[in-house]
Amino acid sequence: MNFITDVVLPLALAFIMFTLGLGLSFSDFIKVAKNPKNLLIGLTSQLIFLPVVALIIVKIWPLQPELAIGLILIAAAPGGVTSNILTSFAKGDVALSISLTAIMSLLSVISVPIVLGISMGLISDKTLGSISLTGIALSMFFIVTLPVLLGVIFRASLSYITKKIEKPAKLLSTLLFVLVLIGAIVAERENIIEYFAQTGLVVLLLNTLMMVIAFYWAKAFGTGTAQQKAISLECGLQNGTLAIFVGTSVFGGGLYIIPAATYSLTMYLTSLIFIYFIKNR
Repeated sequence: MNFITDVVLPLALAFIMFTLGLGLSFSDFIKVAKNPKNLLIGLTSQLIFLPVVALIIVKIWPLQPELAIGLILIAAAPGGVTSNILTSFAKGDVALSISLTAIMSLLSVISVPIVLGISMGLISDKTLGSISLTGIALSMFFIVTLPVLLGVIFRASLSYITKKIEKPAKLLSTLLFVLVLIGAIVAERENIIEYFAQTGLVVLLLNTLMMVIAFYWAKAFGTGTAQQKAISLECGLQNGTLAIFVGTSVFGGGLYIIPAATYSLTMYLTSLIFIYFIKNR
């Protein structure tokens, strides 16, 4: 058993998702529920447009099948918790960003296996074969969905403790994300430059294209500027830890996690540039 991938990675992801739950309050959902249009626009951007755009890119771009599937994995992943922080920095709708991150994380137990199952048949001769979609869904339920729900319950039941531990927990979850990312890079350190050369431009294309598409998709439906910012960043900042977890647990890592690692390095730079141009709009 590889201790890092079999023990540390799942525990790190579970803690990150628990921390996400700690930051959720029912008032956030109530605020967003009063205007469900913004939520639906964000969900369609992430659930439909993001995987479809990624699939179109890998059908056009000459990538190895393993790298192509890895790109689909990062596209199928929900938004990362850092999207909430950067949405606040961009003067966007933080409540919408938090709600999208939470709902997409809960839905990922269904959406990721479905997107993965459909995409593999379209971009590779390889199929899931003996790999059970139900097994993937169950793994994600215990590692992603359950920790989020536990975090929400913890906050609602023990709010006085939550106030004390929320900031340190978020700091620790950020540190864990960085360590997971470094671990993925170190594991493939001998070939990392070659892999980055293969996937750097393609993840940059997916990242920037989706932020622009999401921004104008939201704008077309008359959402406010704050909501456009939130939806765009939610589509640009993906949960790289989750993509690495699925790539490792289902495919054994290797080439399958390279797009997630390179995307995670790229998305912060592009997001900060994006924020620079839209912050004062």
